[in-house]
Amino acid sequence: TTGVFFICTQAWRKWLKDRAGPFGGFSWLHRSSISASPCYYASNGSRRGIGNSGQRRQKLGASFKDLVVWQRAVQMSLAIYKLTSSFPPSERFGLTNQLRRASVSVASNIAEGYGRSTKGEYLLFLGHARGSNCEVQTQLVISEALGFGSEQSRRLAESLSCEVSRMLVAIMNKSQR
Repeated sequence: TTGVFFICTQAWRKWLKDRAGPFGGFSWLHRSSISASPCYYASNGSRRGIGNSGQRRQKLGASFKDLVVWQRAVQMSLAIYKLTSSFPPSERFGLTNQLRRASVSVASNIAEGYGRSTKGEYLLFLGHARGSNCEVQTQLVISEALGFGSEQSRRLAESLSCEVSRMLVAIMNKSQR
């Protein structure tokens, strides 16, 4: 016979746990069963994924800090901070703030994507990082047109941004196969 299935997500299980009271009431709900990926629980207690088979990302390294693309993104962010330190004070809340936030977002999205549980989520965050990197490149063009910052600092930031962009595209293309 087919068991009764119900869909569980982390939020659903939390909702049930909150309503179970301090002494339990849902014996199948324990810490080791909570994950961010959706799953079915059969009436016999077995756990089954929904459309996720084979999508779990293999460990690429011990940490996102091992990723060369993340390291370059951090270098780019530092270069952006050095570049924008010479921007006029009137741009403190304008282009300076935008460039800094976008550059930090690139490295942050790479790290956050690495920490996600599925390949699809990882690719989604790499896409966010790529979008933020495009934002950085656009703002660097604007800062050049306005004559903000030194030529040398801007070229360094541009080259790092282009390198990060190439790496992100390569990782995304390889991961989609």
